[in-house]
Amino acid sequence: MRITCLIGWLALANCVFGKTDVLVYSATPAGIAAAISAAKGGASVTLVEPTGRIGGLMTADLSYSDFRSFEALTGFFEEFARRVQKHYSDTYGPRSPQATGCWRGTIAEPKVNLLIFQQMLGEHDIQLFMQRRLIELKLGPKANGRHRMESVRFLTDRSIPHWMEAEVFIDASYEGDLMALAGENFHVGRESRDQYGESMAGDANGRADGQVQGYNYRFIMTQVETNKLMPRAPEGYDRKDFVGVLPHFESGRLKKVFASGRDGIFRAHLPLLPNGKTDVNDTPHAPVRLSMPDINDDYPTGDFVTRQKIIDQHTYYNVGLLYFLQNDSAVPDAMKKDARSWGWCRDEFAETGGIPPKLYIREARRLVGQHVFTGNDTKQTTGDARSALHTNSIAIGDYVHNCHGTGRIGSRYDGKHSGEFYKFIPPYQIEYGVIVPQKTANLLVPVACSASHFGFGALRLEPIWCSLGQAAGWAASMAANDQIAVQAINVPDLQRKLHEDKLATIYVNDVPTHSPDFAAVQWFGTRGGFRGLEPPGQPRAKSLGGQYCEAHPGHAIKLDTPLTDSLRARWQMLIPLRDSKSLKTRGDWILAAWHASNLRQ
Repeated sequence: MRITCLIGWLALANCVFGKTDVLVYSATPAGIAAAISAAKGGASVTLVEPTGRIGGLMTADLSYSDFRSFEALTGFFEEFARRVQKHYSDTYGPRSPQATGCWRGTIAEPKVNLLIFQQMLGEHDIQLFMQRRLIELKLGPKANGRHRMESVRFLTDRSIPHWMEAEVFIDASYEGDLMALAGENFHVGRESRDQYGESMAGDANGRADGQVQGYNYRFIMTQVETNKLMPRAPEGYDRKDFVGVLPHFESGRLKKVFASGRDGIFRAHLPLLPNGKTDVNDTPHAPVRLSMPDINDDYPTGDFVTRQKIIDQHTYYNVGLLYFLQNDSAVPDAMKKDARSWGWCRDEFAETGGIPPKLYIREARRLVGQHVFTGNDTKQTTGDARSALHTNSIAIGDYVHNCHGTGRIGSRYDGKHSGEFYKFIPPYQIEYGVIVPQKTANLLVPVACSASHFGFGALRLEPIWCSLGQAAGWAASMAANDQIAVQAINVPDLQRKLHEDKLATIYVNDVPTHSPDFAAVQWFGTRGGFRGLEPPGQPRAKSLGGQYCEAHPGHAIKLDTPLTDSLRARWQMLIPLRDSKSLKTRGDWILAAWHASNLRQ
């Protein structure tokens, strides 16, 4: 519904310009997944993006999807990657370097990611508004101890106010701005070691502080001369701000400018992106870093001016350092040659002169929701190859707890990051309560979700955020259609919809999403059927290069394996079946239990 107001600015400022079942704020990959899933659920959907570009970091700079094994990629993200793979195969040929080099569609040029997101949105009846900055919301009266959001006001790029009403809201922003406006509890910084019993939490003494993980640009660069654009000096450039890097070349601590290891500054990810591009990142533990954790702490709760000032500081340092290394006469010739071998891409980010249009915000606000995801959620269960069981799981993850640092000891060129950690863990489940707030009956938060600082280090990955967005979209459609609070969602019903939509709620390495047994296996495993199926102490998965690995050992179900008497008895205790003795294999039993459960619905 659209209403035209002709009685002056005061009336215009209070007009409701639209109404929708589900309003998704921020067209990040999670926001796009949420919008599409809510539309699949039968809801009318409006997607509001504060900038002029959809796709969040995946269309701005972060082109290497962070995950370990392909078996962890399901649902929306798996479908997105499949389409990326198809695009490169159709465009260049199935055996082309582009098609084989996109890593099954998980690494791609930003412009291709943007194209695929646009195509996926275009297949659904979703209203999209761009360049709408969130400024205000209206809350309704409390009921059952919770309030409801009624409408939100955005400001367009022409400073025109734009009100939207919705039954359910989804905050898919990296910063959690809508969640904060709703008055939800959130945390910024590190919790103490004792708050959630996390041994790696807090500062060096285990105390809480306000430090957040460092940000930096993820430059998209190329060595292809016909596509290369040399960076220019940032505004206000002064070479004296960068000469501190030179002693590291003299001492030999830095042997390169671009490298995949810590002997360089700009981490050029391998394998390369299609068409000779790379995603450049901060290098963990290197003597000179791109991330700047010492200036980030005011960003999460800062206003527009504060945030822009922090972004400008990153632009000056990240771009200025590169320009210095490419052009200054004091830089050793070999280092300068290495630096000048890379440049911006002429066919990416033309509107910003080749500089990515978004800063890589690794962490901002974090909701304190119905379930706080911590290191306890990823601990390996005693006597089991698997991590902790969550029967209310709505998504899975497969990465490490990681943080690029929350502070700096010493100067920019003579110091190191504090608060840096990387911890290997088995694949893990993520509870529905992680996206559910405590105070608001019609809000879901899949990105700035409920987690400790340590726990968030295992969630802050685009494939996982996509899964949480997908779950949020389906949950929002259920809440809107049934006129219930998001806290009252029947999680088993939600899980059934997610499984039908090919999203995993427990990690299984031998029953893929295209298997006819996928939904049954996911249902049974999420209810605890795979506890103790494989012993602990499994070897680590074989590396495929970089952070990627083969399927994790100890997480196969082996459907054709004969059903032992002991396992039959244990599964009978979990879900009793009348004629279980006629079932010969694990697969027979799981399918019979699943069908029996569906008959009881």
